[in-house]
Formats: sequence, C-alpha cells, structure tokens
Amino acid sequence: MKPAYREIQGKRSKRIRFALLTTIMMVMLVLQACGNNAGGNGASSSGGSSTEKSGGKSESNVPAVLNFGFIGSNKLNVPGGAEGWGFYKGIIQEELKKYGITEVKLTGFPNGPDQTESLISGRLDIGSLGDTPAIIAYASGAKTRLISQSSANTIGYLIGKKDGPKTVKDLQGKTIAIQKGSFMHRYVVGLLQEEGVTDYKLVHMLIPDATAALARGDVEATTNLGVPALKLIDQGYTHLDDASKHPNLLGTSATVVSEDYLAKFPDFPKVWNEAREKALADLKQHEDEYYQFLAEIGDTTPELAKQVNPISDIKDTAFIDEGTKLLEGTKNFLVEEKLAKKDFNISDWQLK
Repeated sequence: MKPAYREIQGKRSKRIRFALLTTIMMVMLVLQACGNNAGGNGASSSGGSSTEKSGGKSESNVPAVLNFGFIGSNKLNVPGGAEGWGFYKGIIQEELKKYGITEVKLTGFPNGPDQTESLISGRLDIGSLGDTPAIIAYASGAKTRLISQSSANTIGYLIGKKDGPKTVKDLQGKTIAIQKGSFMHRYVVGLLQEEGVTDYKLVHMLIPDATAALARGDVEATTNLGVPALKLIDQGYTHLDDASKHPNLLGTSATVVSEDYLAKFPDFPKVWNEAREKALADLKQHEDEYYQFLAEIGDTTPELAKQVNPISDIKDTAFIDEGTKLLEGTKNFLVEEKLAKKDFNISDWQLK
C-alpha cells in the first residue's frame, strides 16, 4: 500500500501546485489589465487627456473654452495691443490649443468696473483693463491675480465744453463727467488736487453719455482718452489737460485672472505671457498692417492710430519697474481717497 499511497500523494501535490500556479497567473493578468486601463489609453484619473499635442501638453482640468474680457467695443470684437493682434491673427489661439483650450470667447465692456463684476461672478476667466478698477476690485475682495501689465503709458484727457472753462482752475465749483472707478477717475481727482481745485462735483457717465452731456452744456468738462479725445479737440472742445504732463498720473493696463481659473490651470500665466510675446514679435514684423488694424477697430486713420498708440508703448515683458511703480502710486492714491477699501502689497497680488 505504501507505493500506491506515495503515488496518490504525488498526484495530489502536482494538482495543488498547478492550481496555485494558475491562480498566480490570473492575478498577474488582472493587475496588468488594471494598469493598462489606468494609463494605457491617454486618460487620467480625472477623465481628462494627458496626450501630448503639437509641442505642448493638454492639462486634464483645463476647460476647453477660455472667456476673455477687454475694454471697448468694435466690429472686430478684439482689443488693441499685442493681445488684440494675437487674437486677430490667431497666434494666441494656436498657442492655447496646445494646452487643450479649443475656443476663446471675447467680450468687450464699456468700463473696468463692469468687467471686474463679470470676473467676480465667474462669467470671465481673464480680463484686460485699466489698473484703477482692477485695484479697486482686488481691494474689495475680488479673487484675482495680476499676471501682466502690457502698457504703462495710458494718457487720460480732461476736455472742457466749447466757450467754457479755459484752465483746470476754472473748474472750481463746476460739474465734471467721469467714469467712476476708471483710471480716468483717478487721473482727474489727482489733477484737481495738484491744481488746488477743492470745490467740484463728479458725476458718473459712460463716455458716449458724457460726450453728449458736454455738447449740451450739462457738464463743464469730461474725461476721455485716445482717438475719441483727439477728435473732440479737433471739433473745438477745450483741451484743458492730459496725463502726459503728469507722469505720476499716467495709467497702466492690468491683465488679471480669476483664482478659480488658476486652480484649474496653474501654469496659465506662463502660457499666456509666452503667447502674448509671440504675438508682439509678429506685430513688430508687420507695423503698417498693425496700424491699419488699430485704425479699423478705432474707426480712425492709421496715422492717428500710430500717434495715439505707438508700438513702442507696448511692453515686451509681463512686468517692468516703471509699471510696478505707477501701480504702487495708483494703489496708494486710491487707498488715501478711500476709493479702495483696504491697503495691500502689490507683490501679494502679482504672479511673476
């Protein structure tokens, strides 16, 4: 019986080893299949794609649509500057596609406060506007970050009605139309302080309404900028002052992004500024075409567009010392005048 018993035990041992080996192989196959499903098809755990695309990488949490706001309204629905040229030529869109952004929706706004309201509410992801409304919004608790200043030479104009005031001092006791919360608001208040004008009334009006009120004589003066300001002067309205005579009252631009969007796309500031720099480099190779582009969106001539918005005013880096200094001065002024709710460090707002 012993040989037969050993034979039975041997067969049983072989069956056990075979079953154990089969089980191990099945476990390995299951683990391999799980690994393939996790990373083999270009899908991330959050459901987005991590596939490399034409020199860039799409980010898994980046929304396919970017909502961009700017100041102004024109038939091309784009801003000026390097950003506007980049959108007009498709340069910025092509760069953003590398990261999964397949569409950019552009919206023009009549003023900065309206744009910041859309940023705060989440209707916009990024906006380009004047420094004053951007600072006022941040000081009021808006969850935004400053990622660039593409311009540091915005000139505000103070224009009087025909046969009205001849100097800034003549505005003592008079009514002035301004866009409340805009950079021109800051400019005119600072100017009146410098000139010693203490008794005046500011009324909030958008530029078209203020221009009409000036023509009717309902206000003694109004603020304006760029081509529209020069057109009013050509029509016989009085050029009382402009910020080119007061370097500390020049305006700067501000490009701000919501913190909610940055949470989805932390690398966006770098991507945006690199795309903008490519657009600027292309713009400099096509100067005549660029001024024709500005003339079209500004309803003017290339010569006047060149006079008001020379390419030399466009900054080729996100931040320069001159722009940061002006930003600091504007912020301090707004805090002192209680137009900004609280003081803060510009460096805490900037993303460099």
